[in-house]
Amino acid sequence: MGLEWLPRDNELKDHSLIGDQWWGTEAPCTVYEKRPLVDQAGNVVDGLYVAWITLNNPQQYNSYTTTMVKGVIAGFHAASGDRSVVAVVFTGAGDAAFCTGGNTIEYSQYYSRRPNEYGEYMDLFNHMVDSILDCKKPVICRVNGMRVAGGQEIGMACDLAIASDLAIFGQAGPKHGSAPAGGSTDFLPWFLSMEDAMYNCISCEMWSAYKMKAKGLISKAVPVLTKDGKFIRNPLVHTDQYVLDGDIVYGESKRGEAAAAAKALMKECSIDLTPLDQEVNALIWRFANLFPHSLQTSIDLIRMKKKFFWDQAKIISRHWLAQNMMTDAYLGFYAFSTRKQTGTDVIDFIKWRQLIAEGAVMDDATYEAVLPSPKA
Repeated sequence: MGLEWLPRDNELKDHSLIGDQWWGTEAPCTVYEKRPLVDQAGNVVDGLYVAWITLNNPQQYNSYTTTMVKGVIAGFHAASGDRSVVAVVFTGAGDAAFCTGGNTIEYSQYYSRRPNEYGEYMDLFNHMVDSILDCKKPVICRVNGMRVAGGQEIGMACDLAIASDLAIFGQAGPKHGSAPAGGSTDFLPWFLSMEDAMYNCISCEMWSAYKMKAKGLISKAVPVLTKDGKFIRNPLVHTDQYVLDGDIVYGESKRGEAAAAAKALMKECSIDLTPLDQEVNALIWRFANLFPHSLQTSIDLIRMKKKFFWDQAKIISRHWLAQNMMTDAYLGFYAFSTRKQTGTDVIDFIKWRQLIAEGAVMDDATYEAVLPSPKA
């Protein structure tokens, strides 16, 4: 006797706990969309999709607000549980930035000096990183521009990254009143030597896409500048040599001339992200032609190493980051968010150290002594 007599419910169930209330189309927001899977010839594959999660706040370099963080969480939750989704692309709107971290205006105007509120926010941030690391689909970071601070951290939580060669990468925490404890201090020692991880975390130096590729931090750097119908490499990127009029010249003294020539060349170019999208689509097509469960098991086993240190530190870091909103972060984010009025985005670090050396009380008078003043 067969099993035909057994009753069976064939109606597919919805396992999602989160609705679409956190997504939008008008900036600042997070956009979630399902785009059809396409083959290498550009033909649409019926019934299969790629989930695109886009940080849509281009006027503020795709810095994420509290609501946008909720949108990212909802997006990864939706993509993870969608049977028809092959992979997830995490990106930013426009061509200037993937993400530059948390929205410093929101930080300075609401979260500063409210440590409990910022702690609640950090719970959401941690959930955002967890939603990337726990997604049951491959996650590609499409780096369309700057990937800085918290943007660097959520980018490194992704499985692979393909970048425009105009993108720059790095941390900004120690310069602006925080620490890269939202993932960089956990992930970078896996990616880099301890020396490089340390330098990248604390120097606040920006690295080019080509340096990131050379260091093994991204999969590809793709030229997106076009001139006279041809794509050219980012002319600002050099190592210890600089190009002038086709000749290679050496030495720091020539950096200014070379940079000026490169910037002049860039003004003659336009940005076309088509090659970036082609590389992203090629990678997704590779994923589509693999056994999905075998692929995801392989991904999750590698993710385990990234999650090992992240899971150990994220709660402790959450508490420190909350309390830090009373001191360093209050000063740093305030200075950064008022830079148009003051002409600088940092405090007087030397005066701050002098006041600490004197044992100054951390009151408003101390803060005012180091914060930049509005321009006359």
